Order: sequence, then structure tokens, then C-alpha cells
Amino acid sequence: MNVRDPFNLRPGSLNRPPIATWKPSNRNSHAPTANNLSPLHHIIRTAATATQSAAADLREKAGEAVQSAQQVLGEAAAAAAAALDDGDNDGDNEARPQQQRQSIDIEKQSQAKDKAKGKAKAKDKDMSFAVPKNVPSFTNPQRQLEDRLWAASSSSTSSSSRQRSSVIGGVQNFLSPHGNNTRAALPMYKDKPYMYPPGRGGGAAGWRAPLYRRKRTCGMLMLVLLGLVWWTGLFAGHQERAVRKLDQWGWLRQEGEEGGTGRARRKVDWLKRRERVVEAMELSWDAYERYAWGYDVFHPESKKGEQMAPKGLGWIIIDSLDTLMLMNLTSRLTHAREWLSKSLTWDQDQDVNTFETTIRMLGGLLSAHYLSTEYPNLAPIADDDPGTAGEDLYLEKAKDLADRLMAAFDSPSGIPYASVNLAKYKGILSHADLGASSTAETTTLQLEFKYLAKLTGEKEFWDKAEKVMKLVDDNDAVDGLVPIFIFATTGKFHTNNIRLGSRGDSYYEYLIKQYLQTNKQEPVYQDMWREALQGVRKHLITYTEPSRFTIIGERPSGLEGELSPKMDHLVCFMPGTIALAVTGGLTEKEAKKLPTWTKQDEADMQLARELMHTCWGMYKWMATGLAAEITYFNIGKPPLPESAPHQAPPEFDPSPDAEWRKDYDVKPMDSHNLQRPETVESLLYMWRITGETKYRDWGWEMFKSFMNYTAVEEGGGFTSLSNANKIPPTSRDNMESFWLAETLKYFYLLFSPDDLLPLDKVVLNTEAHPLPRFDMGPLFSTGWKRKPRDSGGRIAEEKRDE
Repeated sequence: MNVRDPFNLRPGSLNRPPIATWKPSNRNSHAPTANNLSPLHHIIRTAATATQSAAADLREKAGEAVQSAQQVLGEAAAAAAAALDDGDNDGDNEARPQQQRQSIDIEKQSQAKDKAKGKAKAKDKDMSFAVPKNVPSFTNPQRQLEDRLWAASSSSTSSSSRQRSSVIGGVQNFLSPHGNNTRAALPMYKDKPYMYPPGRGGGAAGWRAPLYRRKRTCGMLMLVLLGLVWWTGLFAGHQERAVRKLDQWGWLRQEGEEGGTGRARRKVDWLKRRERVVEAMELSWDAYERYAWGYDVFHPESKKGEQMAPKGLGWIIIDSLDTLMLMNLTSRLTHAREWLSKSLTWDQDQDVNTFETTIRMLGGLLSAHYLSTEYPNLAPIADDDPGTAGEDLYLEKAKDLADRLMAAFDSPSGIPYASVNLAKYKGILSHADLGASSTAETTTLQLEFKYLAKLTGEKEFWDKAEKVMKLVDDNDAVDGLVPIFIFATTGKFHTNNIRLGSRGDSYYEYLIKQYLQTNKQEPVYQDMWREALQGVRKHLITYTEPSRFTIIGERPSGLEGELSPKMDHLVCFMPGTIALAVTGGLTEKEAKKLPTWTKQDEADMQLARELMHTCWGMYKWMATGLAAEITYFNIGKPPLPESAPHQAPPEFDPSPDAEWRKDYDVKPMDSHNLQRPETVESLLYMWRITGETKYRDWGWEMFKSFMNYTAVEEGGGFTSLSNANKIPPTSRDNMESFWLAETLKYFYLLFSPDDLLPLDKVVLNTEAHPLPRFDMGPLFSTGWKRKPRDSGGRIAEEKRDE
């Protein structure tokens, strides 16, 4: 029988009938059972009986072999001793015959040993295995001692350890050479026992293999590891790499520990800081992709999305396309492009805001088209390569959307309606403000529609957008400052409210950017910009008390009314825009070498620096380091004129009772932070144009504040805040699309080399979507001229009625 498999339980044999497959080879295998055991118990008992009988036979045969060998060895030893004694008595003369006799005796002993081995081998042939070389003595008294010690140590173990189950226990009782009462006796072979000694053989107190050698433990560890890999998305189809949780960003903790002294001790690695921005973009995008993919609104804390239209407008996806390209996030861009190709449709019965849809959706698609064609190495995708079916995907989607938005211009005056129904191609009056459209919204469509006209050759896009500028200018605004509402029905201004914040801001921004977009071939827009900037100096600039910060106020009741010291965060686009207008995108050093540089340019650059300083103070004043939506300032009565002497403190003392803090004031209802980009936008322009490192440093501090106070736990991305003036801040549970489209993009460009989107080669629309500068060519031209003005800047009387 096979000792290694005494039950013949080979793989695959357990499916056969248990009794039929058992082939006993011993006479004891047919002994009847005492109890009515089940077939399995009968097999085990029969096998145990056969094993016991085989073991007894083995012991008998091994004993006989050992005794024969001992007898032969004893006789040989006696003969050798007798020969030595005889040799001693006979002397040296008999030495040689004695040696011969010893050789003969040794040969006889060897033959006897061989004969004994032959007998042993013959006996072994009757067994199913070979007798071990080192056969223990079963009669040695030492054996009995060891048996007693083994039994004594065994008795100290628990009954559960000795008898783990009735079946196995029965097998061990049968295998025991002395019956059930001596199960703790020493095994037949001490070097290979059939069961472990007490304390090492199973049970809670038994021997265990090391953890790293247990199959179950290794399997569980492997499952946990695979689960972590899946959870982090290491092999996900839309991710370059797994993004670490915010609390694992050691750089943020290190920066906090070093404080302001870190820069003094080491050289700043701006490319490394730029990588931090990429991580924030990845975390923001991945959270949206995981919890709200395809939705237009994302709530990062509640981890859900909302739609602005039945099938979605791609509000976040399209707004983020060029950011993904600039940051080389190829797989994420591929997923976004796939959604555009398969899911996006503009044929929906949905009213949309003309301005927001144009700057975000149309601008985002046009920018994606521009970057994918002019910079093919940025997040390269084979689907948009020349000659492929998807080559013009972005442009096709943009053209389809623009055709529907053109319905907004079908008003009696030509001033676009506030909204459009996409499916019906129908313009819709505003539901507020007596139906008036926002002035800024009607005049912040031109960059997008002009570039689309250049791409498609369809002049209607150009003409419709351009006409709006003429209608606004014909209203004869005083000193170039326009009220914030205009009727689409009549083309006339509504109310006298003038401000550079909401509903007024981007009108001024697009004046100078239209001039730059067509490579300075339309000087009418530069004239309008310069006139407006002088109007800002005359009517809106003043200085705070007691520190003399420069601010841009508002005139809610018109230019003849009082100046309000209210400054929206939106106004902080002005420092960068002023600097851009002065140099045209060149550095200040380069611009000063041109013959066109004037003292007015010098004064404008100084104004840009002062306003930038004030906007940075909005961040330093807040508890979180993130500016409020609206800030009020302490000004004199009457307000100081623009020409008044002033010198604000160059640094912001962090002390809570610092003098400069008296100049700023934030009301509780205005303390929210919407992740707005205007300040970092201006920091980008100021850094690129002046080369002063402090603007980069301010941007880095601002970025760290966003990371510290707007990050959402459990990989939720980042959220806007309801109250940014307390720690911890109150969250708003909303991630704005311009957080991805503008704020993070401006941070990325701020920390990048200047040759990435050089400012003298591109213009960025008001949603930070880069568009190229171009020559108008023979097809396009400025289709209107300003009416002549008198010495006061007003339209001459004879031209007013034309």
C-alpha cells in the first residue's frame, strides 16, 4: 500500500463510489465494524486498520533485520578481539600471519554484512516502501523514557487541540501502536512524525506557518492590493496617474511650515509649482468625471450633478477642453472628445443665456479647434489629425451652435436678445430689468463670432457682431463710460448705473482685445478704450483712508451722482488689461524702446501696479486668504480726485490690528468666494509684462489658499465658499466651470515659461479661451466709423440726428 496516500484518495477519485473504489490488501480489511458507521467512517476505519497492521509488520521485520545485523557485527568483533590477543602472545615473528588472518576475518565480516543486507532487501521487496537508513531502536530503554515525556507534555494541551474532530481523532487512535490510551506516545519516526507534537499541531495554541507563507493571507493581501489599485484608478482609461489625496500633499504642509522664509533659503522651482496646479486640475476633473459626468453643474460635496438642459450642454466639459490640452492631459481630453462626438447635441428645446453660452461654449470649442490645429503636440489625439473623420469636430459643433445663437441678433435694433431657444432658433427678451439686455453681455460676443467668420468665411457672423459696437457707441456715452443696461428693442441705454463690475466689466475688456485680435488693424477700438480709461480716471478712481490704496468705485446714479466705494472682485481684471493695452502683449522693457511710448503709457502702467496692489489686499484682508465677492473701502467725503497725492504701504502687515486693515471692509452678505479668476488673470499679465517676481509669489500664496480651504474630502475636488472670512470656511457645494476654464489655467500659465501662449500672439477671451491674432484679409473690414465728437467728447449736434 502507499504510505503517502494510504487511503488512495488521489485527485479525481473522490467522485467515484466510496466502497467500490476501495481495494484492501490486508486480511484485516474485511473485519466487520462494531457500529453502524457511514461509508466514509467505514473507509477510514478500514484504512486505519490496514495501516496499523502494516506498521506492525514493519516493526517486526525491521526488528528482525536489526537483530541479524547486530549478531553478525558481534561475532565479527569477537573474532577480531581473539585474533589480537593471540597476536600479542606469539610475538613479532607471527605478525604477518596474524595480519593475514585479520584480513580473512574482515572479509568474512563483510560477506556477513552483505548477506544481512541481502536478506533485508529481500524483505523490503515484500513491503510497499524501503526501510529508512537510520532505523530507531524499539527496545532501547531510552525509547520508553521519551514515550513517557511525550505523553506527559501531551496531557497539558486542551482536549480541543488533541481531538480536533471525531473522524481525524479516530484515525489517529488506530494509528497509535498502543491503542486509544497512548495517543501521546512518541511517533514511529521522530524525524517525520505522523502528527505534530503537543503545542505545535493545530488548534488555537498550535503551530502556525509565518504569515507571509500562508496562502490565505497572501491571497487576501493580493485582493486588498488590487482593490487599492482599482480605487485609485491607476489603470483607468481616462487618467494619466492616480492623484493623491489632499492630506497627502506633503508640499502643502511643508510650505505651511516654512512660511515666508522658504524662498529665502532655496531657489523656487516654478515648473514644480506648475505641477501642483496640474494635480489640482486632475483632482477637480476626476471628481467631476466620477460623480457627475456629462452634467452641467457639479456639487462636489454632495457628489451629484444637475443639468441645465434635458440632454446637457457640456457646460463643464467644453469649458475645460483647452485647459486639458495645455496641461497635456491626453486621456481625459480623449474622454471629453468622445462625449462631444457621441452625446452632445444643440437640438434641444432649451432657453440659454446668449452671453454665457457664447463665451463658454462657443469660445471653448473655437479655442479647442485652434490649439488642436496650431499646437498638435499638446495632448495629441489621432482622431483630430488632418484627414481623419473627426478633424473638424470642434469647428462643426461650434458652427452648429453659432447658427442657433445668431437668432439673438434678430432684434429690431440689432442689439442681441438676452437669451436664445436653441431648438427654435429664437431670441428671447430678458425676464428682468424691463427686458433690457446687459451692456457687457451684448458687447462680449465679438471675439468669438469674428474668429468663427474668419474660419468659415461666413461674413454674416462678423457683420452681426460688429454692428452691436456701432449701436452702443452711437448712444454717445459720456467720457466713454456706458450704463450697464441697453434695450434690444430700441438700442438705447437703460438707467444711468455705471460700474466696471458685473454687467459692465467685459465691455471695456473687449474694446482693447478686439483691437489686438485683428493685429491692430481696427484703431477705432483702441480709441474707444483710451477714451473709456480716461473716463475711469476722471469719474471712478479715488483713494482710501487712511492708507491711500487706489480703487475703482461705482456711480449707481450716473456720473453726476455720488461715488460708491464698492469694488466687485470682477473689477480686478482691470490691472492686467491696462498693462496689456499699454504694451500690446510685449514686455514693458521692450515697449519702452518703441518710438510710440509716451508719458501716458508710463502713467497707465503705474495705475495698473496700484490697482493690482489693491486687489491683492482683498485676499490678504480675508481670514482664508481668498477674496470676497464684493469689497467696500473707507474713502473721504468728498472722495479724493485721481490727481491727489497717494502712497499705499508696500507690504501688508499680517497683524490683526494693522493700520491698513481699516481701509477695507467686507459685509457678511458679500463674504462668499466663487473661485473667480480675475485677480490671478491680472497677475499673469503683470508678471509677463513687468517681469516683477512678486506677482508670481502672490499667485502662489493665492493658490495655496485655494488648496487649503476649498478642497473637498474624499476626492471631491474643490468647492466655492459661502463665507471665506472664517476658518474653517463655510462651503457652497458648487464647483464653477470657470474654476477649470480660467482660474487653474491662469495659475498654470503664471508658473509656466513665457513662450507658452505668448501674449503678443494670442488674445484670451473673457473666459480665458485663447484665440489667435489674425489679419482681416480682403473679405473682412471694419464696417463702421465713429460719429465726430466735439471738444467735450460728445457727438456733434449735426451728427446726432443721423
